[in-house]
Amino acid sequence: MYRWLNLIVLVAAGAPPALAATVMVFGDSLSAGYGLSPGQGWVALMQTELGTKHRIVNASLSGETTAGGLTRLPDALKKHKPDVVVIELGANDGLRGLPIDAMQDNLAKMVALSRRAGAKPVLVGMALPPNYGPQYTAKFRDSYRALARREKLPFVPFLFDGFASDRARFQGDGIHPNAGAQPVMRDTVLKTLRPLLR
Repeated sequence: MYRWLNLIVLVAAGAPPALAATVMVFGDSLSAGYGLSPGQGWVALMQTELGTKHRIVNASLSGETTAGGLTRLPDALKKHKPDVVVIELGANDGLRGLPIDAMQDNLAKMVALSRRAGAKPVLVGMALPPNYGPQYTAKFRDSYRALARREKLPFVPFLFDGFASDRARFQGDGIHPNAGAQPVMRDTVLKTLRPLLR
């Protein structure tokens, strides 16, 4: 019995601290690291910033819409069992001119699924280029804020905050941020995420 007690003390003293939280980022190409080298995307940079205390899972998929995300989310929740789900979707809905009410409804259902799985949802907002027209672009951006207010969600208002008009921060397609913009995106999300990890 003494040996067992001694082993328990040694293991307890030398054991690494348990993970405080598993954060699943559930997004599209903006979070999947499209056009970047491995480790350059804002999600990978967030893991580096937070260290090993928290586990970051990137369940993002390039080209994903909110409808596709809604279909894919249940399996991702079962597989990764996150404590926090960062939902970064809707940009492809907007670029394709899909109905904004349907997009908002899909996001709301993802929020509900995350909560039922015991995870805290975080909503990340986006905006569209002005060539989509003032009415559509305004409704698109406002839909995120309205959903965050209604569901009382931790909210990142705009993923491109601080550099959206700086063409030097984007890849050649003018849509996807380059490596230089990724730390800014990481810090923008962390402002909202950090309080949930304490």
